[in-house]
Amino acid sequence: MKTIRLTTAQALVKFLVAQRIVINGREEKLFPGVMAIFGHGNVTSLGVALDEERKNIRTWRGQNEQGMALAAVGFAKARRRQQIMVASSSIGPGALNMVTAAGVAYVDRLPVLFLAGDTFVHRIPDPVLQQGENFADPSVTVNDAFKPVVRYWDRIVAPEQLLQSLPHAVSTMLDPATCGPAFIGLPQDVQAESFDFPEAFFEPVVHTILRPRADATELSRAIEVLKAAKRPLIICGGGVHYSLAEKELADFAISHNIPVVETVAGKASLLASHPLYAGPVGVTGCESANNLAAKADVVLALGTRLQDFTTGSWTIFSNEETRFVGVNTARFDAVKHRSLPVVADVRETLKEFSAQLANWKSSVEWSKLAQNEVAKYHAYIDGLAKKDAKKQATYAQVVGVVDRSAQANDYVLTAAGGFPGELNNGWRAKSLDSFDCEYGFSCMGYEISGAWGAKMAMPEREVISFVGDGSYMMMNSDIYSSVLYGHKLIVIVCDNGGYAVINRLQVNQGGVPFNNQIADSGVTNLVYVDFAKHAESMGAVAENVESIDGLEAALARARKSDRTHVIVLQTSPNDWTEGGSFWEVGVPTTSHRPEVIKAGETMRAGKKQQRLGW
Repeated sequence: MKTIRLTTAQALVKFLVAQRIVINGREEKLFPGVMAIFGHGNVTSLGVALDEERKNIRTWRGQNEQGMALAAVGFAKARRRQQIMVASSSIGPGALNMVTAAGVAYVDRLPVLFLAGDTFVHRIPDPVLQQGENFADPSVTVNDAFKPVVRYWDRIVAPEQLLQSLPHAVSTMLDPATCGPAFIGLPQDVQAESFDFPEAFFEPVVHTILRPRADATELSRAIEVLKAAKRPLIICGGGVHYSLAEKELADFAISHNIPVVETVAGKASLLASHPLYAGPVGVTGCESANNLAAKADVVLALGTRLQDFTTGSWTIFSNEETRFVGVNTARFDAVKHRSLPVVADVRETLKEFSAQLANWKSSVEWSKLAQNEVAKYHAYIDGLAKKDAKKQATYAQVVGVVDRSAQANDYVLTAAGGFPGELNNGWRAKSLDSFDCEYGFSCMGYEISGAWGAKMAMPEREVISFVGDGSYMMMNSDIYSSVLYGHKLIVIVCDNGGYAVINRLQVNQGGVPFNNQIADSGVTNLVYVDFAKHAESMGAVAENVESIDGLEAALARARKSDRTHVIVLQTSPNDWTEGGSFWEVGVPTTSHRPEVIKAGETMRAGKKQQRLGW
């Protein structure tokens, strides 16, 4: 057996370079780059190895470990899980900074490879700089904090361990059923150790994404339920995107006359102009979609994990006889709430469903009802988005500007706060795969970093990020990253004076404004940030606009800009898109405020509509 002597770090990088994947018939790099901030735990060995391979794998310098890892998440989402970015940090705080981003990737089922430095295995110099000592177990380091938020975790304690660990990590990230982040801990001494690795370990490996087919029994049971349906409804989730099943979804809906509603993750799987598109469903959805959910007798759940914002905390399916068919590569998701599981790839399953359903269709009356409902939804959103010079700009109006001027290559992106509800309703897809809202983990700070990663993945597209002032303050340094590397973004910052959407929740549940808006936070010196000047100091083109008309003109300028362009607009903290559905939150059962007691009674009344998961 031929061998090559390499350090652990060199072998790891050489293995990553050798991994390939087929995308649209072309062979591409599985790991196109590494996002890294170097420190004493990864610069002297892994940094050297990356430098030696810089012609084969690009290293991107981050500004903040969480931010660069969120960019890796945004990249994976934009690439539809077909390529994987690496995120690397030193030990201690650098590693822990990445844990939140790992949580995002974990919840959203997206592949990212995390490489963090670690303490010495031989422990002689303990405690080393940045080491957190566990009194009861000296083998525990801060890197153990990744264990709850990754699909695969390992600490390399000997170079030859890579021979087993790396293939397992890659397999886990590429399997649609287990897809999510992987973590490899790299102790400083082990990174530098050498070993005679088999040369075969570094031979190119060409991967393909698995497309598991349905079990015949599961398939036949699902077909039986679908054929008996009078009012079937499709809920399309993120799995439609990851299966690349957009065309099959559109064709299936037409062939069998089934209305389609979408989750936040599944948005833009279907064009808003499709005759059977019925709008966004759930808490951040619209009344029309939720009305259909209430009437449906069979729900075909495609690639969705049915989180509470999709199901209205399981209240929108008011027909107790409604049956669910769960199509998902993960059995854990496919069986939720007594669903008949079809554990399989969405695209291939839709083909098999269509073949077995043959000429079966739902009634014209059902699809006409869906069309009438969605017409109401469009009229409502158009009304909210209409310009009104007499009022302060609203989020709905801001989204409306971008929606009305949408171009085929636009890709809009947001995350937490008020924008998920506003964009989920107000962005009506004119092109497929044009939307990313990180709402599985609802991670503030994803908006700008995730947009940077998306632009890396899709340099030919116009990436437009919507961010509130609260999220901007949490994480904004990747504006600088985007300028440094020429990844032009359009960033729309809506300043409503704090965490306005949480203030709304606080007040709506009987509380008083407290510690959410800046003005309600007990401050002694009320100062507001000039976000345009701040962004400009990082090299972006930036401007403040005073109105929706000004936003329209600024957006046109931003499209022509040669680098990241930031547009700042003050918006109302009190005007929101209504509709949606019940959402369960914890409201006190005892309080000195009668408003809280009343809110609790309303919450408990809403809970009586919940579909139990027995």
